[in-house]
Amino acid sequence: MTLPFWAFGLILIFAGVTFASHFLFPSVRWFFRKRAERVIARLNQRLARPIEPFKLARRHDMIQRLIYDPEVTAAIVEYAREENTPENVAFEKAQRYAREIVPGFSATAYFSFGMRIARWLSNSLYRVRIATFPRQELETLDPNATIIFVMNHRSNMDYVLVTYLVSRAGALSYAVGEWARVWPLSALIRALGAYFIRRRSRGNLYRRVLARYVQMATDNGVTQAMFPEGGLSLTGEVRPAKLGLLSYIVTNYKPGGRDVIFIPVGLNYDRTIEDQFLIRAHKRGNRRFRPPASTVLRGVSSHLWARLTRRFDTFGTASVGFGQPLELSLFLKEVTGDPTEAVANELMERVRQVVPVLATPLVARLLLETPGLDREALLGRARDCLAALAEQDMPLPRRSAEELVEDTLRRLGSRGLLQEIGGRIEITPAGEEVLPYYAASIAHHFPTEGQQESVT
Repeated sequence: MTLPFWAFGLILIFAGVTFASHFLFPSVRWFFRKRAERVIARLNQRLARPIEPFKLARRHDMIQRLIYDPEVTAAIVEYAREENTPENVAFEKAQRYAREIVPGFSATAYFSFGMRIARWLSNSLYRVRIATFPRQELETLDPNATIIFVMNHRSNMDYVLVTYLVSRAGALSYAVGEWARVWPLSALIRALGAYFIRRRSRGNLYRRVLARYVQMATDNGVTQAMFPEGGLSLTGEVRPAKLGLLSYIVTNYKPGGRDVIFIPVGLNYDRTIEDQFLIRAHKRGNRRFRPPASTVLRGVSSHLWARLTRRFDTFGTASVGFGQPLELSLFLKEVTGDPTEAVANELMERVRQVVPVLATPLVARLLLETPGLDREALLGRARDCLAALAEQDMPLPRRSAEELVEDTLRRLGSRGLLQEIGGRIEITPAGEEVLPYYAASIAHHFPTEGQQESVT
């Protein structure tokens, strides 16, 4: 029997596909799976909190587990009834939400590629400092509790900075907004364990799917990080918390079960990379501050040229303060009224307490309070402020007042925000827009006369 050459070629192709699918691909998957297991075993030996099995589950399995959860199933039936649509259509919608939310964590990507990038970016752009760290309280935390870092949101560098600083504690799972749902960034962010949320979604089905994912991750001990303000601060101040994600966690807590411990984190910068975009967005009255691609390319090119010509001297200091942990099991015993609101208010107050006082916000505040100061007068005011804050146990800069003032005046002057005229320091029109943004980041440390809250 003879066969045409093309038929023989097809037989070979099908034979090759069959061999690969039955023998080669399973062997390759087994090889990489065993390699990943060895990597994770080594990582867990040095991490303060080992990576949870929930975080390591296959993404497909997690999606299936989420959409077949009884509460999600009930939400699907309810949605189908309310929208007068077939249940299979509602199921597909819920499945699409689940695929959008559930991450695909890769320990190799997180602890090799991700950590190296985070460390390099943090240290190349800033002088990184830890302002406060309650070591004794943090070391005695329940090892079985779920840890959730709660932070103010100053810059997109927050993700990178905190990931770098807590890399020895464990792998963080972030809630990331829709800005990052662009390919290939979305694939990378999922591999680093982040999950996407829609800030403006008002659909009950979406909220139920998101709530169940957050609750399942919390119940299984996944270490998380969240920004309760719901987005970057456009004014620089620490804003009140939005209750969405916090409500999912607090209402799901069951006394006697796995405890949840919130760790407040305060972040501050001498300069945030996107300050101009945030300030303009605040003036416009909306949160549309995504810059055009041409602006980004021009900024990156300018930065790279400054590095190549050795004119770049960091953006100043980036500082992080860790506050007193809040154990949910203990806190809820003392709460009257809405527990979620009480937790949110307490957490944001603890975050404000540990927001570091840095040189640029301090100098900006002093110059806005008393325009036209000369250098000596500004230095004297800075010394007085630092001394008063030290008495209140505030997180302060490490350098002397002289170094802080001179370095800050040089940086702000190079940006055209200040100018010295006749020995006096004057704020330029550009500075009148920018300096209040930085001063607002520490305004809560300086209650105005008549305010009743105490600074602790």
